Amino acid sequence: MIKIRKPELSFWQIWNMNVGFFGIQFSFGLQQTAINPIFSFLGAHHEELPLLNLAGPVTGLLIQPLIGAISDKTWSPRWGRRKPFFLIGAIAASLCLFAFPFSPSLWFAVGLLWILDAANNTAMEPYRAFIGDKLPDNQLTYGFQMQSLFVGAGITLANFSLFLFQDWFSVPIESGSLCGTDAEMVTAIPKWVYYSFFLGAIASVTTILWSVWKTPEIPPSDEELAIIQERKSQKSGVKKLFEPIIEILHAVGDMPKLMWNLSAVYLFQWYALFVYWQFITPMLRTSLFGISNDDTEKFDTIMEACKTGAEISPGDVSFAENIQLLSEQALAQTGLMNGTYNMVTMLVALILVPIARKYTSKLVYVFSLILTGIAMLSMPFIKDQYVLLVPMILFGIGWAAMMGIPYAMVSKVIPEERRGVYMGIVNMMIVIPMLIQTISFGFIIKYGLNNNAINAIIFAGVFFIIAGVLATRLKVASEKGKV
Repeated sequence: MIKIRKPELSFWQIWNMNVGFFGIQFSFGLQQTAINPIFSFLGAHHEELPLLNLAGPVTGLLIQPLIGAISDKTWSPRWGRRKPFFLIGAIAASLCLFAFPFSPSLWFAVGLLWILDAANNTAMEPYRAFIGDKLPDNQLTYGFQMQSLFVGAGITLANFSLFLFQDWFSVPIESGSLCGTDAEMVTAIPKWVYYSFFLGAIASVTTILWSVWKTPEIPPSDEELAIIQERKSQKSGVKKLFEPIIEILHAVGDMPKLMWNLSAVYLFQWYALFVYWQFITPMLRTSLFGISNDDTEKFDTIMEACKTGAEISPGDVSFAENIQLLSEQALAQTGLMNGTYNMVTMLVALILVPIARKYTSKLVYVFSLILTGIAMLSMPFIKDQYVLLVPMILFGIGWAAMMGIPYAMVSKVIPEERRGVYMGIVNMMIVIPMLIQTISFGFIIKYGLNNNAINAIIFAGVFFIIAGVLATRLKVASEKGKV
């Protein structure tokens, strides 16, 4: 294992190199909260939502480990090792965010999601490896919890922008205008949503540029540089093409036991999180705003008739306009709730560092997963929009631990010279459960959960409890003799 001696960094140095996570996670926050409601505005049904989110796990599975393996074997004296990848990814993501609210149809929006996810994955994995590259072992937990702070801040602003812009800029639908020749269709994306995406497009590029500008990369050692140069000179084009894949397979074969145990935890944790992000707004439509599946079917029928030019009764027009208004309010409430839990993440991320040192990372992680499960199990039964913020506090504590502690644990047991590929493999452990969810959950909710979004969130809560139990098997022997 090649070990480079790294100097300890100051608070502001660690701060500056993590700033770019704000922009990346602003984009991710919009994906969490706004993408699935946009799909619904464009005509998607409950059972279709999991498969429409296939872009995330597929692009993450293919792109992150490949980019990680490639970046491990890359060095440019001018551009560095990781920086070119997360800068290119941020620029592409910004362009997609700007275009997304202009989607004229469901499948156009789905296509943009594929490009957006590919761009974010290109940026994300090298960025996480970049943090590990810069920090000595004794600062890894601190560095990755600082990452959690910016993760929380980016997603918080993304979600609160949706809540606030709906309040500030939402324009009520004029009575009787549903099928007017000059009227905007009820299924169109609300104009106030545009502003959040424009803000995200700006944040994605500017924050990455700040970190690129303020943080130099550590050059490879002479030994590592010799290996990189040798591979460049000896490998043919075909071998170079397949080398990252071969490197990934070898790394999986050599994977530390901690990562195998973590993969079992991640199976339940990330399956549950994907269920939550897809179905929290549909749950609120039912639990908080009283929209039933029958109401949704009637709304869709009215809209289809409207599109064909059929005459719609005043009662049906009024009904559809009310459903549209309540759906927008459900999206805004999701923004408020998700913003709350991410604000809590931002506040507690660094507080968890001394707690993890005292009680071990494993116990903090286990506790966080249990708290998140309790939060999800309680949400469907709360009927007040502000009381709903209480479980989001628990969720926020859990999310802070999930976004930092596992990466710090893994960073302590992987080889320095293979950090990029192993961080990519960690992402594979995230996206494989998501891929399984997108393929399986449409069937599960339709035939096993009565096509009910409330049942979907309860299902996710149970999965989080299981993840917490499995996390008790994780062991990091370097934590002062504790495991």
